[in-house]
Amino acid sequence: MATAIQIKSLIKSHYEADNASFLTASLQVAAHEARQGHSALAQEIRTLIDRSKKEAKPLINPFAADENGLFLEIDTNHRLSELIVPVDLKNRLQRILIEYRQKDKLERHGLRHRRRILLAGPPGTGKTMTASVIASELHIPLYLVLMERIVTKYMGESSTKLRMVFDKIRENRGVYLFDEFDAIGAERSMGNDVGEMRRVLNSFLQFVEQDPSDSIIIAATNNISLLDQALFRRFDDVLYYQFPDEIETKYLIENSLGNFRGKQDITILFPMLSGLSHAEIVLACIDAKKEAILNGTNLVNIKLLEKMLKDRHTIFRPHSNNKTELR
Repeated sequence: MATAIQIKSLIKSHYEADNASFLTASLQVAAHEARQGHSALAQEIRTLIDRSKKEAKPLINPFAADENGLFLEIDTNHRLSELIVPVDLKNRLQRILIEYRQKDKLERHGLRHRRRILLAGPPGTGKTMTASVIASELHIPLYLVLMERIVTKYMGESSTKLRMVFDKIRENRGVYLFDEFDAIGAERSMGNDVGEMRRVLNSFLQFVEQDPSDSIIIAATNNISLLDQALFRRFDDVLYYQFPDEIETKYLIENSLGNFRGKQDITILFPMLSGLSHAEIVLACIDAKKEAILNGTNLVNIKLLEKMLKDRHTIFRPHSNNKTELR
């Protein structure tokens, strides 16, 4: 069995919400059991670890907020290899990572690395996971900027809070995610705009242009058409996300089901997957695994997965009339 030191390390990392240390300690336990000749147990532990990596999501630690309540630090445990997106998009993310890692080389030639990134696309297509991947790959913290704490009804207060955000960006290197960015980045000429929001957007444009830090600033929006055109030239790169195609969908299902996947041809499900995001497909697979476990089996058949995918259509599109059936 595991040594006392390994057990202590597991307990400590669990209560500190340190996912990386917990996984490391778990792998040490698996290696120890393998050395003891308990190969079956060691393989079971490794399988659980692999499954947890695929299903894990960034965990928000409520105690990691700053004193002004403008940020939450998010644990990151995703790698670029886990992000299922088109090859050209993954290549552009790789370029961001390479430029950051070799920023000193660029600076010697008077150039800056890409560090202001705009992500646009439907909900659940990988924008937040991308921020987690960048932070994890570069070994720097990820901070979620709480937009609802920044935008207030009092004149001048929102711009003041935005200044606090950029002060932290300058003082503490990290990846800063402005999710639902259209809350402050909406087109200034829109009819429902108010003077205070115009001032907030103007402040953001000034702060982001003058920011001298090495932090990476990521803005994410579900509707890029709402954004003010002046924003685009302030970003070093704009990445567009779409619903998964058939190849990406196949990888999503296979990776999400893992050992629960049977030998059935999942391509027959493709007609009913139209309009579902990456996140919705993954959640359907997780629901199918739960149902299989509760039914006393460790395999997900096509009919069960079809049922869970239909549920996802119902949950997120209650007025849609999804008639797709398997024949």
